[in-house]
Amino acid sequence: MALAILALALVLPAAFAYDNGLARTPQMGWNTWNHFGCGISEDTILSAAKAMVSNNLTAFGYEYVIVDDCWHAPARDPKTSAPVADPDKFPNGIKAVADQVHNLGLKFGIYSSAGTFTCGGRFGSLDHEEIDAQTYASWGVDYLKYDNCYNEGRSGTPKISYERYANMSRALNATGRPMLYSMCNWGEDGPWNFAVDIAHSWRISGDIHDDFDRFDDRCPCTDILDCKLPGFHCAMSRIIDFAAPVGQKAGPGKWNDLDMLEVGNGGMNFDEYVTHFSMWALVKSPLILGNDVTDMSNETLTIITNDALIAVNQDPNGSPANRIWKHTLPEGGTLQLWSGSLVNNQFVFALMNTSPNPQTVNVSFTDVFVDQGSGYQSGTFTLYDLWQKDDAGKWGKSLGDFTGGVPGVEIGTHQTKVWKAVPVSTNGRRRDRAEL
Repeated sequence: MALAILALALVLPAAFAYDNGLARTPQMGWNTWNHFGCGISEDTILSAAKAMVSNNLTAFGYEYVIVDDCWHAPARDPKTSAPVADPDKFPNGIKAVADQVHNLGLKFGIYSSAGTFTCGGRFGSLDHEEIDAQTYASWGVDYLKYDNCYNEGRSGTPKISYERYANMSRALNATGRPMLYSMCNWGEDGPWNFAVDIAHSWRISGDIHDDFDRFDDRCPCTDILDCKLPGFHCAMSRIIDFAAPVGQKAGPGKWNDLDMLEVGNGGMNFDEYVTHFSMWALVKSPLILGNDVTDMSNETLTIITNDALIAVNQDPNGSPANRIWKHTLPEGGTLQLWSGSLVNNQFVFALMNTSPNPQTVNVSFTDVFVDQGSGYQSGTFTLYDLWQKDDAGKWGKSLGDFTGGVPGVEIGTHQTKVWKAVPVSTNGRRRDRAEL
């Protein structure tokens, strides 16, 4: 028995290496890839970091500045095999950039791939996990996004993918520096099943594309649970479909990553970007900005600083909203109802219209509170519209008390409406706003 207990004790630290206090709520920050691709430099990173501070994004929780692909030199250090930064793009090295990011009160992230090369054709980290993790730690890295390109066929079953990604998990843990580990294996082999003890988040699909619903054969899967080619150019609303069945696998320290946000990059209109941000928030995806934060419109700032939606995303309950129903419409597109729980016996629910036409919908509490049962379904709730401001200019305007549902909801093309629901006290006492 003593030997069995000792063996278990030796296994547990590695198995639960990423229960390290990070990502208890979904991570928030900014990444270079969606807007800049490989066209990055030291100035790109530092300008964005300064803009995050000057735009007060840090006050809303955005804290990570993440350098994606193409920061690499043409080759590793020939003597040590350590990773080296491109001397033209980063003449002062990565550590100097990380230090300046830290001096701004932010955290610094970097990118690699669990393959021989990155997706951009630079050197990858496969079979170099220890030297890479040690180097990242010495540079002051706080976050690793770890991709899946050129993986030498080391995929195809959850166990094979687990071992490849666990190697980096162990290497990061061995450095002694807490680093958020963001797996990016595109949902291959079901990371929502195998990655929960080795990573803080995992991508669930192929790369997002900045459009609402355009089908692209390069993102061919219709069912993420049996997807053989995750691909890329995945429309935003398709990724929401992919997320629907796997929310049950997420929670504090282990999140489904729907990919970086496209808000502000120009491929969608305001209502579509509201849908994008709302649904990422509700399903508890990391909120990683992918736009040029040095040049943002007021509309973009309005969306990404909606602190009521951010509070839903960062709710300590850590419970993703679930899709309650999805109705296909004759003219194309769907109506969808999503509902989730928050702390303090509060709730959030959303109605999404992906069709080309406006719709009028009666939202029933029988559906919204299907998981809570009849007591809630017949209850009375004060509803707050999280995309309307109150008289004080705060997101979350009170709409009054509702029993049984919300009748006659008018929802426009590609819109999403989000409500917070607070039970009305049985003694008639209304909750003060400070309690919400």
